[in-house]
Amino acid sequence: MLRYLVRTVGGPHEVLPSHTTEERTPMPSPFPGMDPYLEHPALWPGVHQGLITFMWTTLNAVLPPRYTASIGERLYVVQPERDIYPDVMVLERPAPHPVRQMTEGTAVAIDPPWVLTIEPVEIREVFIEILAIGAEDQVVTVIEVLSPANKAPGSSGRQLYLTKQRGVFESQTHLIEIDFLRRGEHTIAVPREELRRRGPWDYLICLHRGGQGKRYEVWATTVRQRLPRIGVPLAHGDPDMALDVQAIFNRLYDEGGYARRIDYRRAPPAPLAGDDATWAGALLHERGWQE
Repeated sequence: MLRYLVRTVGGPHEVLPSHTTEERTPMPSPFPGMDPYLEHPALWPGVHQGLITFMWTTLNAVLPPRYTASIGERLYVVQPERDIYPDVMVLERPAPHPVRQMTEGTAVAIDPPWVLTIEPVEIREVFIEILAIGAEDQVVTVIEVLSPANKAPGSSGRQLYLTKQRGVFESQTHLIEIDFLRRGEHTIAVPREELRRRGPWDYLICLHRGGQGKRYEVWATTVRQRLPRIGVPLAHGDPDMALDVQAIFNRLYDEGGYARRIDYRRAPPAPLAGDDATWAGALLHERGWQE
């Protein structure tokens, strides 16, 4: 039987080829909700794009006829940090020939330096806007999936995101913020301290309805829990649309081929701690991902 190697994050796995005449069996994540291995910086751009794309298609399949969901894009250029932007281009050039400088008539060699050029990275972040048909300049709801750049202290991406967050809060537009990254600065609008009083969480979805001041609706889940079904608010007194985030995540994981890319024998990029680490190890062993 034909076999080939697929590059994984952390090491190669041997897998069956995807081009097969047999019906393909969906490959679910071993975790019941968000998969912490997908927080890896090398995987996250595809995860981010996939979540937005599948939410977009799901919403357009169920929205009332007078609404449509559209994908918007935020573009900026940054001087990156290596752990946040894995595709940063670092160019190393040959050191120049030793230079001799005359000092009081004596030639002194200057030690050659390392010569590096760090190319800035163009960041594209996509988001969803739900628009009212016939008034397409009226954005009813914005859905944002946070990226590492949005949570990096002092970064351009964080400043741009917070500026947009404030602008949406000052309008009548609803804002849904999805944070599936455990590392980085707390960024969604609800203060971390207020959430900690309610109980533990790993992942957050926050809804702020336009014109409702400091009132928020938050779905908080741990790595052990299913992702929630959330309400997506519309306009004109229309009822909320139900969005099953877990179903969208399952589709992303399967169609993105992440079961072939992730090495579950290693720790996740943001390691789990204490009982969660023990639980995850037992879960992966039970489901055949670890020995």
